Amino acid sequence: MREPIYIAAYHQSKFGKLFDMSVPQIIANAVTETCAEIGADPSQMDVGAIGAVCNISLNGQGLIAGLMAEVPGLAAKPIEAVEIACASGGQAVISVIQKLLLGMGDIGIAIGYEKMRNDVGKMDGKLVGEALGYFSHPEDREGKVYVFPHIFAEIMQKYMDTHGVTERDLASISAMEYANAQHNPYAQMNGIQVSLDEATKVEGRNRYIVEGLPLKTYDCSQITDGYGGLILATEKGLAKLGVDKADCVEVAGYAQATDPLRVTGRDVLKPAGAFRAMNEAYKMAGVTAKDVNVAEVHDCFTVMGAIAAEVLGVADYGKGAAFWRDGHAAVDGSCAINTSGGLIAKGHPVGATGIAMIGWSALHLLGKAPAPLQVKNASVAATFNIGGPICASVCTVLKPGK
Repeated sequence: MREPIYIAAYHQSKFGKLFDMSVPQIIANAVTETCAEIGADPSQMDVGAIGAVCNISLNGQGLIAGLMAEVPGLAAKPIEAVEIACASGGQAVISVIQKLLLGMGDIGIAIGYEKMRNDVGKMDGKLVGEALGYFSHPEDREGKVYVFPHIFAEIMQKYMDTHGVTERDLASISAMEYANAQHNPYAQMNGIQVSLDEATKVEGRNRYIVEGLPLKTYDCSQITDGYGGLILATEKGLAKLGVDKADCVEVAGYAQATDPLRVTGRDVLKPAGAFRAMNEAYKMAGVTAKDVNVAEVHDCFTVMGAIAAEVLGVADYGKGAAFWRDGHAAVDGSCAINTSGGLIAKGHPVGATGIAMIGWSALHLLGKAPAPLQVKNASVAATFNIGGPICASVCTVLKPGK
């Protein structure tokens, strides 16, 4: 029987802009501020992992595990950097869990970050687009200026054509997430409201991204700076930290699977790896989709919010957009999805995204989410973090500690 692993602490920065904070400072803050949540010291961490994606292309910095080891107390310990595009944060969590289960220690810390804006908070959209485009297949990026918006615009069109879905149906995802973000103090778009009509109409800021395809500005996630961390521990580790199991959340199930990077030649509307990872996580946790009442999913674009509802199993194939449109993903719906505001309104600091998904879900199970967003009697949470064009998938299932 697998030894249970618990989330002992979660911390994140406010998502948006980190201004002139350097990469070494970001990493140090992610570690020390996460430890401070429970009065722990970095020296108590036996193992670690860090996820980031554009650290070389945008920040000119490699070997970030070494920067993590510079935090007092972490030197000479097993630390690795992981990268599976936008699912790197989720993979960092799995990396720490696996180290603990291998007997390499009892306490570990997983952190993730991204700095995508310059020191005055400005972004270079073309540069960011090029950097992220490296995480697609060379043949899929040919002729595309903004690679991922273009790829997902095509996926959006395919989803609409296949399932008879409208742009307004998908815009309902964006509108709901902007509404949720108003109650999340960590969200990048906190203070910026977008109605369903505004998310649907092509006017003002909301414009088509790729000519001839349906993706609009409000269908897209944000360019975001931010960091986050999770402390994970065995029961023995919790005792060392002085943390009661009842104040923790168990990572009851998890799985990772990877589909081919190339989009052509596979069914991106029903990604095999994503469904396999989610189902394996459910199996490990001993639950089914019907048990899940809160979830955080990787809505890099609104169409992924729809597909993700189907991967979770809370909506049938082709019915994901309707699940959102009809209010089932709302805080008081059958399965509340992305109460944080999602990537679209909470923000998408790529390497920190998977960390934040798991951490926010844990808050619900502990009854610590902001009151207007708190899911009543939350008992099972699920997360679905993707990397690339629905290529790498990391899924987790969380339960209250007991």
